[in-house]
Amino acid sequence: MGVVEILLLLAAAAGAGWIDAVVGGGGLLQLPALLVAGVSPVQALATNKLAAVFGTSSAAVAYARTTKIDRRVAVPAGLAAVVFAGLGAASAASISKDALTPLVMAALLCVALFVTLRPAFGAHSHPHLRTRARVLAATAVTGAAIAFYDGILGPGTGTFLIIAFTTILGMDFVHGSAHSKIINSCTNVGALIVFASQGHVLWSLGLGMAVCNIVGAQVGARMALRRGSGFVRIVLLCVVCAMVAKLGYEQFLS
Repeated sequence: MGVVEILLLLAAAAGAGWIDAVVGGGGLLQLPALLVAGVSPVQALATNKLAAVFGTSSAAVAYARTTKIDRRVAVPAGLAAVVFAGLGAASAASISKDALTPLVMAALLCVALFVTLRPAFGAHSHPHLRTRARVLAATAVTGAAIAFYDGILGPGTGTFLIIAFTTILGMDFVHGSAHSKIINSCTNVGALIVFASQGHVLWSLGLGMAVCNIVGAQVGARMALRRGSGFVRIVLLCVVCAMVAKLGYEQFLS
């Protein structure tokens, strides 16, 4: 791999860190960049997780410093996410991604329509919705279902986490994004453990990309905190549309 390819990967990692910190979906940049650079698909997935662990974790710390975190959800969902993402990564080879992709595209389109048609959604927090039953539901959805999906496939995980926290617990987009970073960090750890045990991680390249991912994540987290839920909503819609376009191209045109 030449110097130009490495520099492009580092730039992609910084951009991916920014996207991940705001709404998730940094894999839109990071994974294709790794594949274009000649990295095999499984090594690309594994190395992407290594870089994302550092970037997402740094964003989670930035959010936690200024945003109140609901530990009743974050702690159990985070612990569960490590396990279920690992199970998903271990099961990835036995599940058809071609069958899953149309379902993911449909879910993302529903998210885009829902957020577009309800402009007030995610603008304000509704703490009265955080009943015990809803906390348990949010823990199960984010720490088990979405975490397992992240281990198997991954695209849209950050977005699905934000929507889950916003709809189930009534968080605004900023608080939803803050909680999603914690869970997403744990899903990345779970998947990374499996990929590392299988010997698929390119450690030197991944750690270099991790540094740039952290830089992008810090910038993105600070922008989201400073500009608020309206900014997060716009970025979320843009990223969802980009993910649908990318998945659609790969599924039907490539």
